[in-house]
Amino acid sequence: QVQLVESGGGLVQAGGSLRVSCAASGRTFSTYGVGWFRRAPGKEREFVAAIAPSGGSTYYADSMKGRFTISRDNAKNTVYLQMNSLKPEDTAVYYCAAGFPRRYSSTSQYDYWGQGTQVTVSS
Repeated sequence: QVQLVESGGGLVQAGGSLRVSCAASGRTFSTYGVGWFRRAPGKEREFVAAIAPSGGSTYYADSMKGRFTISRDNAKNTVYLQMNSLKPEDTAVYYCAAGFPRRYSSTSQYDYWGQGTQVTVSS
């Protein structure tokens, strides 16, 4: 069993940066792949980025490449999402998820989800 808690969301101006964190409980967290997803008002949940258990492989949605960076510190049971050059369209609730995904961009591949953290980008 893994419990996930996101933090670090908030209000930022367009062009600014924000780092959100996903803290996990459980001694086996280092064996899980972790993904970040987001849901904007009126839209479906969409894939943002993901990272393999060791941190050696990372995956990004095309619109986030070059702006977002995912990383993890398994000693701290934490995964980070650094978001730069933020745009108003990045406004959403950001969720982290853990599992053993064969396809990292698919929400159905994850077993555990956090409650989300709100990110609002003002223009």
